[in-house]
Amino acid sequence: MTPRAGGTAAAGRGPLLLGVRHHGPGSARAVLAALEAARPRAVLVEGPPEGDALLPLAAHRRMRPPVALLARAVDDPGRAAFWPLADFSPEWVAIRWAAAHGIPVRFVDLPAAHSLALAEQRDGGPEEGRGIDPIGILAGTAGYDDPERWWEDVVEHRAAAGRPADPCAPFAALAEAMTALREAHGDGGHPQDAVREACMRLQLRAARKEFGDDIAVVCGAWHVPALEARTTVAADRALLRGMPKVKAELTWVPWTHRRLARHSGYGAGIESPGWYGHLFAAPDRPVERWMTKVAGLLRDTDRTVSSAHVIEAVRLAGTLAALRGRPAVGLAEATDAVRAVMCEGSDVPLALVRDRLVVGEILGEVPETAPAVPLQRDLDRQQRTLRLRPEAETRDLELDLRKDTDAARSGLLHRLRLLGVDWGEPVAGRGSTGTFRESWRLRWEPELFVRIAEAGVWGTTVLGAATARAESDALSASSLAGVTALAEQCLLAGLSGALPVVMRALADRAALDADVGHLADALPSLARSLRYGDVRSTDTAALGEVAVGLAERVCVGLPPACTGLDAEAAAEARRRVDAVHRAIGLLAVAVRADGLSERWAGVLHELSGRDAVAGVVRGRATRLLLDDGRLAGSEAARLMGLALSPGAAPAGAAAWIEGFVGGAAGGGLLLVHDDRLLGIVDTWLTGIPADTFAAVLPLLRRTFSTYDPGVRRTLGELVRRGPDPGRARDEGGPGTPGFGEGFDEERADAVVPVLRLLLGPEAPAERAAAG
Repeated sequence: MTPRAGGTAAAGRGPLLLGVRHHGPGSARAVLAALEAARPRAVLVEGPPEGDALLPLAAHRRMRPPVALLARAVDDPGRAAFWPLADFSPEWVAIRWAAAHGIPVRFVDLPAAHSLALAEQRDGGPEEGRGIDPIGILAGTAGYDDPERWWEDVVEHRAAAGRPADPCAPFAALAEAMTALREAHGDGGHPQDAVREACMRLQLRAARKEFGDDIAVVCGAWHVPALEARTTVAADRALLRGMPKVKAELTWVPWTHRRLARHSGYGAGIESPGWYGHLFAAPDRPVERWMTKVAGLLRDTDRTVSSAHVIEAVRLAGTLAALRGRPAVGLAEATDAVRAVMCEGSDVPLALVRDRLVVGEILGEVPETAPAVPLQRDLDRQQRTLRLRPEAETRDLELDLRKDTDAARSGLLHRLRLLGVDWGEPVAGRGSTGTFRESWRLRWEPELFVRIAEAGVWGTTVLGAATARAESDALSASSLAGVTALAEQCLLAGLSGALPVVMRALADRAALDADVGHLADALPSLARSLRYGDVRSTDTAALGEVAVGLAERVCVGLPPACTGLDAEAAAEARRRVDAVHRAIGLLAVAVRADGLSERWAGVLHELSGRDAVAGVVRGRATRLLLDDGRLAGSEAARLMGLALSPGAAPAGAAAWIEGFVGGAAGGGLLLVHDDRLLGIVDTWLTGIPADTFAAVLPLLRRTFSTYDPGVRRTLGELVRRGPDPGRARDEGGPGTPGFGEGFDEERADAVVPVLRLLLGPEAPAERAAAG
């Protein structure tokens, strides 16, 4: 018998075809009404047949949508596909209805084994997409310029308004429209549909042999005409013959409302999953309940929203719907009313409403009994133990590594990052910048389940997998900097088992690499890593030996490498000088290398006084020596005077200035507090010939634009006022080079109580560990 699309519920007229739009609350309500009226003996739902064994889990008390079927290729876990379902998805409603009534339910579609293989074949070529949008064509025919609005008016709102006399009538009308579209447009520009629909017809025939014609099929409305078509078994099997195939595994995974949204990349997504979820869940008065939700959200952000605002917004939304000729208030009317009444015309709070309510941050839940790779099981266990629950909403996490639980959380997040599972991202913290503090930004995305499956090839536990991955990366690293960065990752992640392999690779590459640039790039990671020894209880002695040896080689090779450079290479050399300076400062404290700081100071002196060295590097070396108290203010002024002398090329002088006071902390304040240096700069600037000033102006603008507005304003006032003889210091007296005479100990002591309040009652050793 020919399947029927909608029609009456009388038996003996073929299977009942319920064509739907994926993730539509109106479609879901209509499907529920049709199933209640027809009471079929079995239900077939569009989806991969391998998921049949997982369908009983849909009735589990811990299964909470949105969820998705995840199919992945066993031999290539990174090749995966998702079939998302929300509580307002018609397919999910049909599955839950069948489970509640003890009726068999099965998936009917192309097996995941074939769809994954076909996706692999398409890799490297143009991605196939539907050539037409059926809903868009129907909306345009009805005079709508927005397919979403047409679907809401014709299906969602009418289904929500009440049950029609014949629950199957809407499906018959939609099937008739789709039949006309397919007659006019064929496969709609998606040839793979013919294969999928042949597979659906074969599975439908098998179900009819088992259960008879009293079957309901819930599928995309586009496929209904193909399921009604008269074809032979031989013709359908011919379409499937010779199709590629891979071994696939399926499981349920949590999904999010954000991933249901169309902009997330899911082809059958919707713009407003949070709004649709509300429409489906609201027992009555959906607009009033929605406005109440919006008011609660805005109140949580300290906006004044009263009950009167809610009442007025509901009235305005209804008025707008009537003026626009809509059968009920839609999202557009609700949004316009919220903007006008509750947001005072501003789109800023409205963006929050869209993010939190219209789209939403709901993360589904899957029972522990769902199949999962061993690595996922281990991660689940650690998440429970560490009370680190995955959440769809972005969450900031502050960790104190002196606490066991926080240290374990840090190790887990770093291990996952090494495995490519970027659940957390390190960010600059609001509190202490010491090594015992870490700040993270966490956000769980459904795609991370695929990353975990991929990482499962390295081991069955997070620790074991991260260790194996680190050892492999150390042996295959293509650069010295890559190995040093890996060593830092291992210390952060607490991978003591991987350190011997990483250290051997590091020592081998450091011994063979003669490029001083590579050595300078590698040193900062090693120096930072040494700081983690105390707080993470890791032995870093071997790392310290390699780091000191690397620093010695950098001290020897850096001065020659900084000569004869063009502008781009000089900027890179300046960056390396800064990085090495910080690294040697850390090394001097961490490993107490005798004479290393003095050796580096000698290198800076050599760089500051060698004419062949690029100006930006000479200026930066001079500034670093001045800041460390290894250069007197008078000597710094002399070097600046030489660099800015009338005989110096303006471009080279401007580069020296950029190195000395540009892009560095306190560069502007140095000029504010030292009249001599400011006077030299001012004299040089006013003496630049007019025909060359335009050439150096961009460099000067880049240098001084980094200063705070207050510093720039003060410098301008000082230049306008001229030098203040009372501010000049006596070079023979005590004091910090470039500043006033000596220290005012009474004023300095006044700062101590404030520092103690900010730093807290930490022991001196703990403050030292903080760097």
